[in-house]
Amino acid sequence: MTKYRDLNCEDFCLSLLTSETEEEVIKVLKENDLWDNRAVWKPYGEIPNNRSIVSNQQSSAVAALVEKIVNSIDAVLTGECLRAGVDPKSSKAPKTMRQAAANYFLVPDGRIQSLDASERTKLAEHIQLVACGTKENPAYIIIDDGEGQAPDDFPTTFLSLVRDNKVRIPFVQGKFNMGGTGVLQFAGDNSFQLIISKRQPFAASNPSTNLWGFTVVRRLYPDNDHPQSMYVYLAPNNRILHFDSNSLPLRPGKFPDAYGKPLDAGTCIKIWNYKMQKGLKTLATLDLRYELEQFLPEPVLPIRICERRQYKANFYDTTMSGLNAVLADNSDNIEFADSSILKI
Repeated sequence: MTKYRDLNCEDFCLSLLTSETEEEVIKVLKENDLWDNRAVWKPYGEIPNNRSIVSNQQSSAVAALVEKIVNSIDAVLTGECLRAGVDPKSSKAPKTMRQAAANYFLVPDGRIQSLDASERTKLAEHIQLVACGTKENPAYIIIDDGEGQAPDDFPTTFLSLVRDNKVRIPFVQGKFNMGGTGVLQFAGDNSFQLIISKRQPFAASNPSTNLWGFTVVRRLYPDNDHPQSMYVYLAPNNRILHFDSNSLPLRPGKFPDAYGKPLDAGTCIKIWNYKMQKGLKTLATLDLRYELEQFLPEPVLPIRICERRQYKANFYDTTMSGLNAVLADNSDNIEFADSSILKI
C-alpha cells in the first residue's frame, strides 16, 4: 500500500509549510510516495495545455507577488461582506473597494492614508507577507483571514483558470481569474506553491465543509509519455487533501519564528526559491516594501511585512500602506519645483 493512503494530513501539511527550500519540499513529497506518482497530480484549471496561460502573465517577480496580495485584499473584503450577512454579488453589496473598506473597516472615505500609523498597523494584521527561506533563495508566505475556501471548492477557486468567479462582485480587483499563477514562473525550478485554506464559519455552507484543505502546485516537465510541460496540483484520488483542526500555526511569531501564531480560518500561500529581481532579496521590510509601495500606491487595506530570515536589522516587521500614504505622512517635507498643491 502506498504511503499517501496512510497520510496524517495535518502533519503532512505542516511539514510542507515549514520546508524552507525546494529540495526540502521534494524530500517531503518523496517520503510519502507522491513525487513520482503522476496519478495523484491534476492539471491546473483542468487544462492540460496550461503552460501558455501561466507563462504569459507578469514579466516582473514583484508584480506577480502583488497579484497574491490583491487576491488577499479581495478575500478579506469579501469575508467581511459575508460576515455582515450581505451577498457579495447582490445589489446591497458595496459598489467599490473604497466603499467596502469604509463600510466594514471604518476607513474614512476608504483611503487608508487618512488613518494614523498605529491604526494602519492594527488593520494590517488581516494580511501578512512573510519572508523566509534563505537570503539567496527567499521564500514568501502570504496569509490572510479572509473568506477562505472549503477543500472541495479549491478546483473552482484557487485552482481555476479563465472562469468568471469574481466578475459579479463589484468591490474586488482580481477579476481575470488567472488563479494567482503569475508567481509560478518565478518560483524556483519546480514552480512550487503551497495553498492552505479553511472557510470562515460564517461563510461555510454547512459544518461539514468547515475543514482545512491544502494542495501543492508544481510544474511537471516533459517525459516519454508527456511531450509538453504543464502545471499540476496535488489531488490524490481526485480530492483535495483535508483535515479538521480548530486552528493552525500559520501566522509568524516574533523574529526569527516564521510560524507559531494561530490562524483560525482564511488562507495561507507559500512559494519557494522566488526569483526576485536583483537588489530585492535583501530585507523585505526595506527594499521590497519600497517596491511594493510603488506597485500598490493606494491599497484599500495595509499589509504587514515580516522578515524572518537571518538578517540583523533595527526592525523585522513593518506596515506597507502604499506610496500615497508615504507621501501623506511626509507632505511637510516634500518640495516641488512649482507651487502646485499636492493632493493625496
